[in-house]
Amino acid sequence: MGDGMETRRRSVVKAVVWNAIGLVMMTLVGLVATGSAAVGGTLAIVNTAIGLTMYLIYERIWAGITWGRNV
Repeated sequence: MGDGMETRRRSVVKAVVWNAIGLVMMTLVGLVATGSAAVGGTLAIVNTAIGLTMYLIYERIWAGITWGRNV
């Protein structure tokens, strides 16, 4: 196995997949809330872009924290 560290590539793939799921869900929520697929989709895209950026930063910070790891 590895040393418990996660590669940047793995972090990015995880973030992209998670945010793709979020994009679909936010589009549906936006559609239901506004009645417009265009408005719902726009809200979802903005939310996904912000969420992806924040998640990547969050993951990289935690990758450098050894607390709670068996090293």
